[in-house]
Amino acid sequence: MAAIINAANSHLEMGGGVAGAIHKAAGAELAKECRPFAPIKPGEAVISGAYNLPNKYVIHCLGPVYGLDKPEADLLAKCYRNALNLAEMKKIDSVAFPAISTGAFGYPTEEAAQVALTAIKEVAPELKYVRKIRFVLFNDKDLIIHQDVLNNLSETE
Repeated sequence: MAAIINAANSHLEMGGGVAGAIHKAAGAELAKECRPFAPIKPGEAVISGAYNLPNKYVIHCLGPVYGLDKPEADLLAKCYRNALNLAEMKKIDSVAFPAISTGAFGYPTEEAAQVALTAIKEVAPELKYVRKIRFVLFNDKDLIIHQDVLNNLSETE
């Protein structure tokens, strides 16, 4: 059973970027199911069905707006932890994350990758059901940044 993570806006609406692509592919029922959950605050996550998507669930996370929502790193880490906690509650074995907050919310990619991968590394030993965590990134540059951060985290073990 799989879930994708939506870098959502506070009203869990279509929007642009990742949220727009997910809502467009899932269909109108996704927005309808999400409406009662909104608004959410930075760091919060909610789960819904996936409708026309090939996975079973969508986990919607509201990341912080860089420079506005404080403390950014704590709120961003909370997104990743909350998403994984929801996945565990639903016994989801595979999740796919975007680089939350790095698009329109302006979080620098390298800082965001450090926060995200550190949070995941801290939570991973406690995960009973989630066995695969992927990042689906915007471009090769973002991939290289995430790989470098992950390699640096692995070297500090």
